[in-house]
Amino acid sequence: MLEIERIAPAGAAAALPELIEILRDSVDGGASVGFLPPLGEADARAYWAGALADLADGSRVLLVARLDGRAVGTAQLGLATKLNARHRAEVQKLLVHSSARRQGVARALMAALEDQARGLGLTLLVLDTRQGDPSERLYASHGYTLAGIIPQYARNGDGGLDATALYYKLLG
Repeated sequence: MLEIERIAPAGAAAALPELIEILRDSVDGGASVGFLPPLGEADARAYWAGALADLADGSRVLLVARLDGRAVGTAQLGLATKLNARHRAEVQKLLVHSSARRQGVARALMAALEDQARGLGLTLLVLDTRQGDPSERLYASHGYTLAGIIPQYARNGDGGLDATALYYKLLG
């Protein structure tokens, strides 16, 4: 059974080993989420330490997907903090462990992120993803609109440069 949980700051440390594993598995499997493979545990731990600090200060929402009690996916909302931007957030680090892909985990995480955003009174979500990745189909199926493409945006694991696709969704 798939369950989506919003991680509270007080319980975040307990989820850290699973979060590190999901991030490392995703990056080492080719996900373009700000890191290059192979991703070492120290770098993954440092990333999550920063993300959990944002969780504690209220500038991030962190969701974890559990399949039969095991963490298999995660997604985040990076909440805008500028006075003129508090109506929006960035969808960040939608990750699903390779052992749980093609089981609706990413789709469930996206729906849950949007529910969280609406609950916070947000009206706009933005995100970016590597152009051509399967995630583009997922975002389009959730009603996200392609805003544009930026060429040569991020280095990939082979040393080349990939374009990124920018998407947005107005929440109703």
